[in-house]
Amino acid sequence: MSDPYAIPKYFNTAGPCIPGRHYMLDAVARLPEALKLALNQRYFVIHAPRQSGKTTLLNTLTGDVNFGGRFYALYCSLEALQGITEIAQSIPMVIGLLDTAVSLVPEIKSRYPGRLQAGEPGAEIRMALSNLCAALDKPLIVFFDEADCLSDQTLITFLRQLRDGYVNIIRAPFPWSISLIGMRDIRDFKAQIRPEEQTLGSASPFNIVTKALTLTNFTVEQVGELYQQHTEATGQVFEPGAVERAWYWCEGQPWLVNALARQIVEDDLALDYSKPVTAEHFDAAAETLMLRRDTHIDSLLERLKEPRVRKVIDPVLAGTSPTVSLLSDDTKFCLDLGLLKTDADGKLTPANPIYRDMIVRTLNYDTQMSLPASLQHRWMDGKTLDMNGLLREFQQFWRENSGIWMEKYDFLESAPHLIMQAFLQRVVNGGGRIIREYALDRGRVDVGVIYKDHTYPVELKLAGPKARKDGLEQLERYMDTCGASEGWLVIFDRDQTKPWEERIYWVTETLPDGSTVHIVGC
Repeated sequence: MSDPYAIPKYFNTAGPCIPGRHYMLDAVARLPEALKLALNQRYFVIHAPRQSGKTTLLNTLTGDVNFGGRFYALYCSLEALQGITEIAQSIPMVIGLLDTAVSLVPEIKSRYPGRLQAGEPGAEIRMALSNLCAALDKPLIVFFDEADCLSDQTLITFLRQLRDGYVNIIRAPFPWSISLIGMRDIRDFKAQIRPEEQTLGSASPFNIVTKALTLTNFTVEQVGELYQQHTEATGQVFEPGAVERAWYWCEGQPWLVNALARQIVEDDLALDYSKPVTAEHFDAAAETLMLRRDTHIDSLLERLKEPRVRKVIDPVLAGTSPTVSLLSDDTKFCLDLGLLKTDADGKLTPANPIYRDMIVRTLNYDTQMSLPASLQHRWMDGKTLDMNGLLREFQQFWRENSGIWMEKYDFLESAPHLIMQAFLQRVVNGGGRIIREYALDRGRVDVGVIYKDHTYPVELKLAGPKARKDGLEQLERYMDTCGASEGWLVIFDRDQTKPWEERIYWVTETLPDGSTVHIVGC
């Protein structure tokens, strides 16, 4: 039996590409349900983080549908309406963008040669779409990209007019299917125009949407498939472990998958295809991306300035119990942005190791840059890192400066962790690197300082009744994972009523297996 949703492929290999050539994955195969919903006359949302392949998918779907011959399809980007809230300006712009979209599809333009005619005030978009559909000989599917650029009254008017057309489709022609595409789920569209506890009532423009879909990241197999296309085209091979290392750093985020490969092939190896790509190349490329802060990363990290994002990120960085609900719009917003994800245990954690590192570097950048330059390399002799000397110096720094820095961080719960990591980053910059692990409600933050062939595991904890006991158990497991025989547990005591003599201490213990741990009070 033939597939009822099968239509001829117009763009049959769509997706992100890597270095200098057009290597692609099948975009529609990443989200096959989108086509089925559109053909089944559904209104739905597609949301995914920035630069994850949404626009490529929509262009592919538009081309496939138009080439298939059973429907017409329009792709219309609303990005130009970013920040425009005045109805008198925004609604005519929507009509203009639709008119431009029509002009790019000859089959539709031939049926509707004039400009789209807007209706009376309050029905402009609905009537323009209705007039267009009335002129066509086949049902129309519309993909509105960047729909979350609409805001305030523009968003309300836009969605209510779509709803009016949808519920009155028997009396007046209207698009067969409409999809709203952006970074955010329909839940956050609601959050933009009303408090969460209120309702828009029976006239809600949101209940026409039957389903919200999201584009998932590439699997490690898909990353390998994409890179294999480069190998087949150039002969340049990826050594065993290289693909897995690429996936480790980016966890399949499409832009990062391509950016890492581009950095290695074009810059690090200077387009010398005779040189194989190794796992070590991906480690170096990840560090380069984090230091360079390309537009994709920088625009994402701009969100860290928003109070609603900081409120969610703070307990994640501190590893403490959540102060916001995992079901709240703020948490969902962070997930939809792609900053955070839920791990196998359902705990919030940064979406991938690159974002994980960049979140901390962004939040503590001013701290790091204000620390004395003399800190850098002071405890490194070219072979080993004197972690004991470094942390004793930090204890003194913390005693002298914690009040000032805590105030600068608005007394965030994660402030001690951020300041500590800024200190470490300042020390190892250019000579080593830091690996961070944290997840909401773990009560811990793992920091691994890597210098030369050595790993120095550090466990960060906030003081509490079980901080020492739990911290030592967690540190021991971390040391075992790192293969380290020495580790450090740093416990921050934020009780301002205690004298520094009680908060600053150093205890060294030997574990049953002979390894050494240092409990460092701050």
